Amino acid sequence: MRIIQYNDIVEQVSILCQEANVELGEDVMNAFQQALRTEKSETGRVVIEQLMENAEVAVKEYMPMCQDTGTAVFIVEMGQECLIAGGTLTDAINEGVREGYEAGHLRHSIVKDPLGRKNTGDNTPAIVHIEYVAGDSLTLHMTAKGGGAENMSDLKMLKPSDGLEGIKQYILDVVKVAGPNACPPLVVGIGIGGNFERCAYLAKKSLFRPIGERHREAEVADLEEDLMAEINRLGIGPQGMGGSTTALDVKIEVEACHIASLPVAVNLNCHASRHKQVVL
Repeated sequence: MRIIQYNDIVEQVSILCQEANVELGEDVMNAFQQALRTEKSETGRVVIEQLMENAEVAVKEYMPMCQDTGTAVFIVEMGQECLIAGGTLTDAINEGVREGYEAGHLRHSIVKDPLGRKNTGDNTPAIVHIEYVAGDSLTLHMTAKGGGAENMSDLKMLKPSDGLEGIKQYILDVVKVAGPNACPPLVVGIGIGGNFERCAYLAKKSLFRPIGERHREAEVADLEEDLMAEINRLGIGPQGMGGSTTALDVKIEVEACHIASLPVAVNLNCHASRHKQVVL
């Protein structure tokens, strides 16, 4: 059994929160470079250049790339042979979020309840998903998920008879309705299968994969590419100002489901696809 100290988790989470909000991932910057080569709209290319400049300034000045520093969402892969000493895993993550958002001067965006709307003042609680895996390591995947793109996300319980074409049409409709409101160019996360709550988690989980990384199953990978092409033919373009780059990537996760169901969830991510990870 391997012991992982509570304070080590707090420290690493604090760093993740700050870096995720300041340093745009290499996968996103590479996708911007590719989009500059393929974008057909002059306005679209100007917007992409501005997004790249914004990302560079954020790193240079060590300041958030966006004023919405997001909900702190974690997917934790916890080895069955490791033990947290000094406190609970969830408490350590929340303490790390609290410290990281304070040290990084990051906006506090979380309210205590959806009706009273009183800000918690420290961007906690985080949303934490735990998956138990073999081994003795603890992997923390973190994203700072912006509210604008999250608000334009959607879930639908389709009928099995809707089939693949029904799935594709539903996804395209969600992107069309989102238009400029989700701050394109987007990363479109899709969950297919599971049940009502599970497909939403699958859509979120898909967004943690680096841009350009295809699904391990060829059939699903082909669907990711087909949907990306169709989404980019919508003409919404960077920041909704028209063009051929509405999506930087499409990610899909699939899972078993009930014979009477076809759950599909679409979780949109803005161009600031902020995801970081650390292994303890």
